[in-house]
Amino acid sequence: MAEKKSRLTVDLSGRVAIVTGASRGIGRAIAVSLAENGAKVACVATTAERAMGTVEEIRAFGGEAEAFGANVGITAEGQAVVDAVLAKWEKVDILVNDAGITRDTLLAQMTDENWDDVIQTNLRGVFVFTRACIVPMMQKRYGRIINVSSVSALVGNPGQANYSASKAGIIGFTQTVAREYAKRKVTVNAVAPGFIATDMTAVLGDMIMTEAKKRIPANRVGEPQDIADAVLFLASDAASYITGQVIPVDGGMTA
Repeated sequence: MAEKKSRLTVDLSGRVAIVTGASRGIGRAIAVSLAENGAKVACVATTAERAMGTVEEIRAFGGEAEAFGANVGITAEGQAVVDAVLAKWEKVDILVNDAGITRDTLLAQMTDENWDDVIQTNLRGVFVFTRACIVPMMQKRYGRIINVSSVSALVGNPGQANYSASKAGIIGFTQTVAREYAKRKVTVNAVAPGFIATDMTAVLGDMIMTEAKKRIPANRVGEPQDIADAVLFLASDAASYITGQVIPVDGGMTA
């Protein structure tokens, strides 16, 4: 087995996980970390082909994973993924809603499409997959739902009215669903990444990233594994008494 990427060791043997946005960056790191710790992982991307790189990485160290394609904001496509996972593995224990896009521009130049596309993927996608998973989780009286929000939901960010709104919506959604299903032993939490080195932030350019780094007390940009490790903890039995929480993983930016 290749060197383990996750810095935590938890027992997820026999658990079944769905990770959206699993083809790259944070989502890929999360999927791999869950699999390293014993979970069977359904890797969801816009197409199954795009998720295969993550699946192949997991299979290379002996993990079990399958690739699925879906537009996460379309109910029928999201439900089809969950139905397929249930048919194959008979349950869903862990759901990580990571799929997200940006369409950054100042509000005056923001088109309806810029707004709708981001809300559809980032927020409606969380709703679609959570609703599809909540009943089988309730039936098993076990579930871990982790939603990937952003520090942009907590403090806002110029040029990201659509993105910040979608990620703030995730926080309200997380806290509400946590209250609704805590008695059924389903926990629902969110992580709020700060500046993380991914393809999405790479387009910002070196100047913006250098300025961003100055705002981070930890004096470094985060890595996808920083987020994956937080998600791994929340997905474990060690986090069974944590629900409805938003955990910034941002090097102290929002401290």
